[in-house]
Amino acid sequence: MTLLYWREYQTYFHLGKSFDISEANCYRNIKWIEDILIKNSDFQQLAGKKALINDYFNDKTIIIDATETPIQRPKKDKNNLILVKRKNTRSKHK
Repeated sequence: MTLLYWREYQTYFHLGKSFDISEANCYRNIKWIEDILIKNSDFQQLAGKKALINDYFNDKTIIIDATETPIQRPKKDKNNLILVKRKNTRSKHK
């Protein structure tokens, strides 16, 4: 059950339905296993968040893809324009 919780991160509700126990019992069982593993000296804890980030970004090579690709657009055509008749506009030449 604990492995399912860790691997698939199912909710306690779904784990309880799968194993036919209550959500509270799921939580207690998983918490109990996690506490045992934390107290065990053979259990390896992950490094802190900053250590993981530093290991991940250890390389100093940066590659930027700046290639341009043309976008196909229809050519402007006067026949395709929609002309709107202007109403209620004053003419300057009266």
